[in-house]
Amino acid sequence: MEENSIRKFDVAIIGGGPAGYAAAMRAVDFDKSVVLIEKDKLGGAGIYNGALTSKTMWELSRKVDTINSSLYSAGRRQLEVTWDDVQKTIKDAIFERKFQYSSHVKMLDSKLKEKFEYEKGTATMVSNHEIEIKRKDDTETKIWAENIVIATGSRPRKIPNIDVDEKIIMTSDGIHHMESFPKSLVIVGAGVIGCEYATMFSSFSKTKVYLIDKADHILPFEDRDISSLVANNLKKNGVTIHNKATLERLEKIDGEVEYELVYQDGKKEVIRVEKALLSIGRIPNFENIGMENVGVKMSERGRHIGDDDTQTNIPNIYAVGDVSGNLSLVNVGELEARHAIERMFMEKQPERISYDNISTIMFLDPEVASVGMNEKQCIEQNIPVKVVKIDYSAIARAIAMRKTEGFFKIIVTNDEEMKILGMRAIGEHASSAIQAVALLIKMDKGIDELAELIHPHPSIIEGIQECVRMLLNKSVFKSSIFKDKLKCYSCVEGVCTPLQRL
Repeated sequence: MEENSIRKFDVAIIGGGPAGYAAAMRAVDFDKSVVLIEKDKLGGAGIYNGALTSKTMWELSRKVDTINSSLYSAGRRQLEVTWDDVQKTIKDAIFERKFQYSSHVKMLDSKLKEKFEYEKGTATMVSNHEIEIKRKDDTETKIWAENIVIATGSRPRKIPNIDVDEKIIMTSDGIHHMESFPKSLVIVGAGVIGCEYATMFSSFSKTKVYLIDKADHILPFEDRDISSLVANNLKKNGVTIHNKATLERLEKIDGEVEYELVYQDGKKEVIRVEKALLSIGRIPNFENIGMENVGVKMSERGRHIGDDDTQTNIPNIYAVGDVSGNLSLVNVGELEARHAIERMFMEKQPERISYDNISTIMFLDPEVASVGMNEKQCIEQNIPVKVVKIDYSAIARAIAMRKTEGFFKIIVTNDEEMKILGMRAIGEHASSAIQAVALLIKMDKGIDELAELIHPHPSIIEGIQECVRMLLNKSVFKSSIFKDKLKCYSCVEGVCTPLQRL
C-alpha cells in the first residue's frame, strides 16, 4: 500500500456519475469529510453516453428538421448537416459539462483539503468500513469510512448470442462513435430510448430507420393517444415500425446487419441494414465492488442492489442511482443520493422518498412530458376518474408558434374535490408546462388553485388552465362545441362517458 496509515472519512462514495457526485456535494453541505472514487470518467454516463449526448443530438435534430421543413415549403435548398457537424456539437457539450465537473472538483480539493478528496481508481469494499482503491498507475491505497454510498450506475443491456462490437451492432455506448450517418439503421426496442433515437436519426433525413416493437404499439406503458401521435410522426419521417414482431435473428454478414422477424400472424421477414442499435434497457453495475466481502444483498429478483429507502441490509452502506433498481433517471439518482446523505447526518430523519409523482420527459416528436398516473393506469387499477383534454390547436401560443400538434391531458379524482392524479403533455414546451401540475400533485391539491391562477398571455400553460376550467364548467371554449379540440369525460369501471360542458 502507498500510505502507511489509513485515511478516515465520514463517507466514501463509489462512483462519480450524477448520483455519486450529488451525494458528495450534499456531504460537503453537512461539513463532513468525504472521498469520491471514480474509476473512469467523472460525470459518468450522465455526460458521456447518456442524457447529455443524446439530448444534445435531439436538440440539433429538431432544429435541422424545423429549418428544413420551412425551406422545403418555400421551395428552397435544404440545409446540409454532416455527421461531423453532429459530433462537433456533442463534443462541445461534453467538454463544457466535463470542464464544469472537473474544475469544480479541483477547486474543492484545494479549498477543502481536510474535508474533500477525489480518487481516480477502482474501488473494492473489503469490509463494511474499508475500501481498497487501485489507481490506473497501479498504485494502491486503502481508506476507512463511517458510511459508504454505492453509486456505480448502469450499462446498456445486451441480447445473448448477439455480437455487439459497438461499430456495426451497437448500444448507446457506441452510437456516437460512428464515422458517418448510416444509410440504414434498425433499432431493437420501442421504449423511450429506442423511440428517441428513431426520432433523432429520422429527423436528420440521412438514415432509413427501422424500429422493432414486440407490442402492437410503441411506448406500451403510455396511453394510446400518446403512442399513436408519436408513431404517426415517426412514420411521416420515413420510419418503418415493425409492430407485433419478435426478433429471431440479428447478425453481421459482409460488414452489414441482417435481421429476421416473426410476426404474431406467423409471417416472417428478413431485412438487411447497415447498422443496428440495441435499446432494450440498462442493467446496474454491481460487479467487482466487493459486495460479497461485506454481505450486501441483492433485491429479491436479483437484478439490482436491494435497499430500503436507499439503505442496504448493511446499515452503514447505501445504494443510490441506477444500482438501486428504481427509475433510471439522472434527477431520481440525484434525489436518492441527497436523501441517503440526509439519512446519515440529519438529526430528524427525512420522509421516505416517493416515486409516485416524478416528472419525466421523452425527447420525441413532439416532446412528451408526464407526471403522476396516466389514463391507462387508472383504468387498470379501477380508479374512477375524470379526464380532460385540450388540443394544442385551441391554445393561442401554439397557434402563434405555428406548432399546433399535441395536447394536454389532466386526470383527476371522480368526486367533488377533483384532486389531480396525473397529467400528460405532448407538444412544444411540454416539459415546461407540466411543472405547475406536478407541484399541485405533490401538495395533494385539487384544481381550484390552478383554475384561478393568472398565467402570462400568450403562453402554452394557458391550455392547462382551460383544461381545469372545463372540469369546473366555466371554460372559454365548450367541449360540446369544439368536440375535435376539447374532451371532457368520466371513466368508471373501464367505461368512459362524455361530460356535457355547455
